[in-house]
Amino acid sequence: MTAQLISIKSRSNNIDYNKLPQHIAIIMDGNGRWAKQQGLPRIEGHRQGAKTLKKILRTCKNWGIKTLTVYAFSTENWGRPLTEVNFLMNLFERLLRKQLQEMQQEGVCIKFLGDLSPLPLSLQQAIRHSMAMTQNNQGINFNVAINYGGRDEIVKACRNIAEKVARQELSTEIINADLISQHLYTTNNPDPDLLIRTSGEMRLSNFLLWQMAYTEIYVTDTFWPDFDTKQLEKAIVNYQKRDRRFGTIK
Repeated sequence: MTAQLISIKSRSNNIDYNKLPQHIAIIMDGNGRWAKQQGLPRIEGHRQGAKTLKKILRTCKNWGIKTLTVYAFSTENWGRPLTEVNFLMNLFERLLRKQLQEMQQEGVCIKFLGDLSPLPLSLQQAIRHSMAMTQNNQGINFNVAINYGGRDEIVKACRNIAEKVARQELSTEIINADLISQHLYTTNNPDPDLLIRTSGEMRLSNFLLWQMAYTEIYVTDTFWPDFDTKQLEKAIVNYQKRDRRFGTIK
């Protein structure tokens, strides 16, 4: 079965495919609470959450979403119990090595956003390998924010620009919003059209602070492991009812 046939057969009659968000960002929240609700250890919530992510990525690709960015591990998440942090690092690496061939076949171009230097060396190697192997794929751009913090990203961009000014590679007169955007982890990506946050929390949690100036926000009480295609459809339909004015009046 070809990718085109899969795409057609998986489509929803409720979505206007001429008005799709081109970039969806997701804060995948509620793994631990889902596990507790099931009477399971927290790590089982993360394992189930990884399965959910695979399904949502494939659905976005089949529906024609061009970019999906997910919040996998924040700079603040190092404060979690060591056993949970170690499990997540191992999970990220296992998934990369296991799913790389499938991502290649489905045309996924994967990129990682964040400061990767504190990650385990074997995970850093898996990340670099996966990005190199998929860099020319055009099915969907898949950004994974790991050891990522929005404020930290902006500070690094400002420091980088300041260093270029000091070396006289840039003048202060040309510093504007576009230049700052070019120095962020998300350079060459459009800003998210739609942010989905699961588990009912009503905050950005330091995620893509610069990029989400005019992003439409959709919050669901559903825990991430229970988030499915129907939930994604509901979020997109809700988005398509919004009147995006970007601060102007039509």
